[in-house]
Amino acid sequence: MRSRAPALAERLLPLLLVGISLAAYYNSFEGVFLFDDEAGIINKPQIRQLWPPWGAMAQSLRPVLEVTLALNYAVGGVNPWGYHAVNLAVHILAGLLLFGIVRRMLESDHLRARYGAASRWLALAVAGIWLVHPLQTESVTYIIQRAESLMGLFFLLTLYCGIRACQSPHPRGWGVAAVLACALGMGSKQVMVSAPILMWLYDRVFISRTFSETFRRRWWLYAGLAATWLVLGAALVASRAMEHASMVAGLNPWSYAVTQSEVIVHYLRLSVWPHPLVLDYTWRLPETLSSTLHWVGIVAALVGGTGVALWRLPWVGFWGAWFFLILAPTSSILPIADLAFEHRMYLSLAAVVVLVVIGVHEALGHALRRLKAPSGLRRGLEAGLMVMVVAVLGFTTVRRNADYRSDLAIWADTVAKRPDNPRAHNNLGIAMSKQARTGEALTHFAEAVRLKPNYADAQMNLAFALVTQGRNKEAIAHYSAAIRLTPESSRAHHNLGVALYREGLTAQAIAEYSEALRLKPDLPEAHHNLGLALAKQDRIDEAIAQFGEAVRLKPDNARAHNNLGTLLYRQGRVKEASAHYAEAVRLEPDSADALNNLRAAEGSVVQTLNRP
Repeated sequence: MRSRAPALAERLLPLLLVGISLAAYYNSFEGVFLFDDEAGIINKPQIRQLWPPWGAMAQSLRPVLEVTLALNYAVGGVNPWGYHAVNLAVHILAGLLLFGIVRRMLESDHLRARYGAASRWLALAVAGIWLVHPLQTESVTYIIQRAESLMGLFFLLTLYCGIRACQSPHPRGWGVAAVLACALGMGSKQVMVSAPILMWLYDRVFISRTFSETFRRRWWLYAGLAATWLVLGAALVASRAMEHASMVAGLNPWSYAVTQSEVIVHYLRLSVWPHPLVLDYTWRLPETLSSTLHWVGIVAALVGGTGVALWRLPWVGFWGAWFFLILAPTSSILPIADLAFEHRMYLSLAAVVVLVVIGVHEALGHALRRLKAPSGLRRGLEAGLMVMVVAVLGFTTVRRNADYRSDLAIWADTVAKRPDNPRAHNNLGIAMSKQARTGEALTHFAEAVRLKPNYADAQMNLAFALVTQGRNKEAIAHYSAAIRLTPESSRAHHNLGVALYREGLTAQAIAEYSEALRLKPDLPEAHHNLGLALAKQDRIDEAIAQFGEAVRLKPDNARAHNNLGTLLYRQGRVKEASAHYAEAVRLEPDSADALNNLRAAEGSVVQTLNRP
């Protein structure tokens, strides 16, 4: 019985990992769609159709991600609960795979004598800490960042199946599984590009004696893994990613790489002390090269240390290579507009956790041996330390999940931590506008514009808030600034037209409405408001044509039906007018204007138009 109990406990370790993950993320299901979720899920027509699956995958850089989102939509529409459930399931499965990889590494020929007896418990500590670490919340609780965790799942599955292929007497099945997982990962996110390299490095460090031996014995495996780079290449071509890539002023490979040195050190600090966590850093480029030299020196020392470790202590070097190779696509020389995002540490965090856990294990063992303490004390201290660390990290994760409960909460948190972030102020203003807190929203829009005067969206949002307060002249100035920054914005031209119309500048309003329609002919509100402006100049036939187009493009627009009816009535076309009044009443039964106009259609009451 004594021998069976520990064996049973070890078999239950995966269930323990599932349990602590559920405890850390139980409140993540309360989260809502926010930030890029709107463009990536709510307003993305590709995921509205699950079959055939290539409909969701068409012209996407991450086709596998799109299919999972389409599955979510098919089952639950835009209810965020289901998306959160899938995100957490992906994360838990990734943690279980990490447990298996670390355990097999510690039981390899090179490390078995030193760590084999404690392999399961050390792997449990690594996977448990990695699963509940609050740095992971952005990849799990922020729905659209499933791209990162899904890629992480396939990355770990590739390595796990590849390791089994290297060790199994029947390697072909495991090898095929590794290649399939790698292909799916390439279709999830570009960071997967380093998976074949790390599998090859694992083989050399923990299984084979030379690099040539890895190719000689398993050339078919590495040929298959390398072939999956074609999947990534095909996704890049299909999505035309390079055509849509945009450069930020002052951002080139050199300045980006220098800045990433500071970002990487920041990531490492958050790995050890995860506070404060920020959804959107809007990290700034350094003002001078000298201000970054110490960060460059730290990262250069870590890279050099990884190289030395690969030669002198290969298993440590492997995890150093893991850290840098996985970060390389986002944190090296390839310029990305957003310089820092916490989700980029999703997989790289595993390297930090492995090295810290085994380092603490070694330090405790050394200290207790010097003190000549009983051997059982070490396991008890390690178990207690692990429980404490997991509990503290898990509690911090629960608190961080609460920040994702609404867009107002997450942007208020971001502004509090990054008060010089114009995008955070702009998004907090939008969240406040949704709750009719216009005055507070206006303050944040104004701050966003102050911090970044060339921020077109903030200029437009500030102008809109000013219009709602009747401050049309100020709004006109900000809409004009937005148009100077984005002259092809139909929304900016249209909204400027509204502000001009309300200031009595009808001719200028007509010009802006016309420009908005030149840029986007199917904009029903622009047709409607142009009709109002034309009617004010007594250009009735032209106005009727615009109202008619507004109704055609948006048949449920009650105001357009009412206004069209009014102009038709003035031309004596009473029957047509009555039909549009009746439709307006059907669409909005409580509309006093439409009801009065319908009742007056057989009388001689003078009827008026709605305002824009």
